[in-house]
Amino acid sequence: MRVRKYTEKDLPDIIRIWNEVVEEGVAFPQEDVLDMESGAAFFASQSFTGVAEEEGKIYGLYILHPNNVGRCGHICNASYAVSSEARGRHIGEKLVTDCLIKGKELGFRVLQFNAVVESNVHARHLYERLGFVQLGTIPGGFRMKDGHYENICPYYHEL
Repeated sequence: MRVRKYTEKDLPDIIRIWNEVVEEGVAFPQEDVLDMESGAAFFASQSFTGVAEEEGKIYGLYILHPNNVGRCGHICNASYAVSSEARGRHIGEKLVTDCLIKGKELGFRVLQFNAVVESNVHARHLYERLGFVQLGTIPGGFRMKDGHYENICPYYHEL
């Protein structure tokens, strides 16, 4: 498994994987799925879009971009998506590890996650194992697909 910069030929796979997470409605704040046009624009607009590939098949991706502007523009944000068929294979760890390296290469000083859903224990354990620090808890900060609200936990990692 290797993580590399996405190419245009990856778009159908990464749009499918991204939309799968959006449609699950338990991790990403987005509610609208991407089509080929909006997906191409979305992934091209990121500071970096990386894909996890093995033997020509895409299993996951991440996006990396500024979390803010101006005097806070040195803080980046990222999102990760792994295909449901490949979960449990530590692909998320490869994506996050690559993202930490890429963020530093791009000149960012901090990687911040704004809205990690408290019940997303697999992601939270991964982030904590990789040295992320939880900033607190925001009560009811995330509306789940079924309409109930869950707490979110912001995290950060110095690069």
